Amino acid sequence: MIICPNCKEEIEDVSHYCDQCGQELVYCGSCGRVGMGRRCTYCGGLMINAEELAEKRNSATSVTQSPFSFSNREFVSQREGQPGAPGVVPTLTLYNSSLDIRIVGVNGAIIGRRQGPYSQMFANNMYVSGVHAQLVYKPDTGWCIIDKHSSNGTKLNQRDILPDVPMTIKSGDIVTLANVSMQVSIS
Repeated sequence: MIICPNCKEEIEDVSHYCDQCGQELVYCGSCGRVGMGRRCTYCGGLMINAEELAEKRNSATSVTQSPFSFSNREFVSQREGQPGAPGVVPTLTLYNSSLDIRIVGVNGAIIGRRQGPYSQMFANNMYVSGVHAQLVYKPDTGWCIIDKHSSNGTKLNQRDILPDVPMTIKSGDIVTLANVSMQVSIS
C-alpha cells in the first residue's frame, strides 16, 4: 500500500491513479517513491509515471545489483568493527558548529531548502536553493558533492564548482552552499 501525495489516502501499490481523488501517480525514477512534481523530494531524481516505472523495473530485473548501490543506513551493521571492509560506505559528516548544522551524508541525498532529507536545516535560508546540491558516494573516488544548478552556487575550499560535475570531498575540506560553510569529516 502507498499513500497518495495529493489526498493522503492509502491506495494499492500498483495504481496509476489514486482511487480516492483521481490524481495521476508519479514515481521517482531513482528511488521509486511516489510523489508529485518533476523531482523527488527525497533523492532529487526525476519523476516518471507508473508505466515508465514498471518498464524500468522489468528491464532491471535481469541486471544484478551492485554492492555499492545501497544507502548508508543499510551498511550500519556491516560497519561496526570493520572499517575499510569492501562495500562499506565511510560516514560523511558536514558540520558548522556556530550555526548548529550537522549533516550525516546519505548516498544520493539532495541538500536544499525545499527538497531532500536536510531541508529542515535550510528552510529559512533564502540563499540556499530549493534543490541546491547532491551528495554521492562512488566506490572508486569516495564522497562527492554535485551542484544542482543552484542560484547562489556551491564552493569547495572557496572555489566555485560547476553544475552537474561531481567534486570529490575529503576530511578537512570546506563546502559552502550559498552563504553556509560547513567542514567535511569522513570516517
